Amino acid sequence: MITDAFKLCFRTIRAACMTREELVLENIALRQQLATFKMKEFRPTLSKTDRLFWVLLSKTWERWADSLVIVKPETVVGWHKQGFRLYWLWKSRTRKRGRPRIPLEIRRLIRQIALENNWRTPRIHGELLKLDFDVDERTISRYMPWRPPSPDQIQSWKTFLKNHRDCMVGMDFFTVPTATFRNLYVFFVISHGRRKLVQFAVTDEPTAEWTIQQLREAFPFDTAPKYAILDRDGKYGKQVPAALKSMGIEPKQTAYRKPWQNGVAERFVQSVRHDLLDHVVVFNEAHLHRLLTEYVAYYHDDRTHLGLEKDTPIGRPVTPRPSSTARVVALPRVGGLHHRYVWREAA
Repeated sequence: MITDAFKLCFRTIRAACMTREELVLENIALRQQLATFKMKEFRPTLSKTDRLFWVLLSKTWERWADSLVIVKPETVVGWHKQGFRLYWLWKSRTRKRGRPRIPLEIRRLIRQIALENNWRTPRIHGELLKLDFDVDERTISRYMPWRPPSPDQIQSWKTFLKNHRDCMVGMDFFTVPTATFRNLYVFFVISHGRRKLVQFAVTDEPTAEWTIQQLREAFPFDTAPKYAILDRDGKYGKQVPAALKSMGIEPKQTAYRKPWQNGVAERFVQSVRHDLLDHVVVFNEAHLHRLLTEYVAYYHDDRTHLGLEKDTPIGRPVTPRPSSTARVVALPRVGGLHHRYVWREAA
């Protein structure tokens, strides 16, 4: 009874602090859930209309999760991701974009030459040119049969990464869908030495010129590293590698379909998605930038990393228990998705 009375008092105070628009939205949300309960005799099941209602409400009202009772907020985020996949499936079927597929004869010939000779893409490209087939080298790499990397190649690449870890950075893009099914692009540069993020930026139109500007902001004056690992993304073109060389950085481009060669950057993308993006619906570019800013602060200061022997990128000291009366308290990070635990003296 005391707990129920406290909750009622808290909700009353919160309602008094809300604007008229927020009160209207909250009443609509609560009435929709009440209608769902009335229509079902047993456990309520949500229809597609109910799911669409909550996805649209999450796009227009930041405090939609406070009024959600019948399902968890994570469920609504999952509905949004399903809608995003259906949207792009519909769009890809109705609008045919990109280059047309090369003829089946050439695809089979690429596979045949690769299997019979153990050749790589440039060699096969040269052979096809001699047969009067005008095919781009990147297109050939798309139809190459998959082979596991050779142990010698893995060992030599790992040795290179280990020997130059403190003077090397990795860079990459990853995409984030918004509530309105737009694609935002996040560019970042991460240092290999301490897994520290050097630069990140968000845009909806990534170009080579924009990427070069981000690199200039990441490495002002004489702070440029010796090496930079990047893939063969078409957004880089030839301008980005040339700009890296002009800054005194030697670009090391990974092989086609070899994301393991840029493992530090790929691991950061996985961490961002697992720790943050899988739990939120992004509204726009400013919202994503704010979320990433909070996450990067948590990533640097609080989050321990296996690759750093369970330490943080900037170094987090071990804090012994100050006294027998001290207790561990949780400090929320990234809007309460994660926490940092510290000692505090009992009041």
